[in-house]
Amino acid sequence: MGSGRAGRRRGSGPRRPDVVVRRAAPGDAGRLTRLVRTSRAYEGPYAPMVQGYRIGPDYIETHRVFVAADSDTGQVLGFYALLLDPPELDLMFVADSAQGLGIGRLLITHLREEARSAGLMGVRIVSHPPAEGFYLSIGAEPVGTVRAAPPAVLWDRPELLLRTG
Repeated sequence: MGSGRAGRRRGSGPRRPDVVVRRAAPGDAGRLTRLVRTSRAYEGPYAPMVQGYRIGPDYIETHRVFVAADSDTGQVLGFYALLLDPPELDLMFVADSAQGLGIGRLLITHLREEARSAGLMGVRIVSHPPAEGFYLSIGAEPVGTVRAAPPAVLWDRPELLLRTG
């Protein structure tokens, strides 16, 4: 499994801390669950989707889950989960406090490397509608729409393909 480091950004915007991408450990489950449940991206009409959502240690042990963390404090800034069969980005969240610092792009770069090392040519993404612009900006291609599936998901979602090679 890979790990990556990213240095500080240059420019006048907020500075990103030194970040390490590492494999999630079962002990990260509570922090990842809190990150999902408190995400501002899931307020309002999207709140039912994450209400009661839980990422357990068993999920972390079963899947390729990677965390972006501040290398000095260990604070979790974001994470993603890659499923291999079929290839899909199952989860990706960036902490509200880390939005705009390049954490999402760092995680996508890591995801591409992981997918390539697993022999995957592409990864399916079923996007949260407000996140579609981000995925398009990193090169994901629209391939369709996943229709709402009440009661779990009450809205249609964009389906994209992120090529890895």
